[in-house]
Amino acid sequence: MRAMVLDGVGRPLRLDRARPVADPGPHEIVIRVHACGVCRTDLHVVDGELADPKPALIPGHEIVGTIERLGKEVKVLEVGMRVGVPWLG
Repeated sequence: MRAMVLDGVGRPLRLDRARPVADPGPHEIVIRVHACGVCRTDLHVVDGELADPKPALIPGHEIVGTIERLGKEVKVLEVGMRVGVPWLG
């Protein structure tokens, strides 16, 4: 998968075209992202305004996409469904 990665505060985001796609856990799904929002908190991290960002951070968690794979315990969703992932607060 492709991702824009923050390697350190004050550095530009880096395009990584070779990130592995993890297998979903039993209650998880894999989503093909069609659109991703970067919230203000992510921008605070990128700008160095929040302490101790994890290295190789991928900002952006407000997502719209389609389900590509389901974990074995997922019963109410189906591959191909359009889904959204909201703010994680």
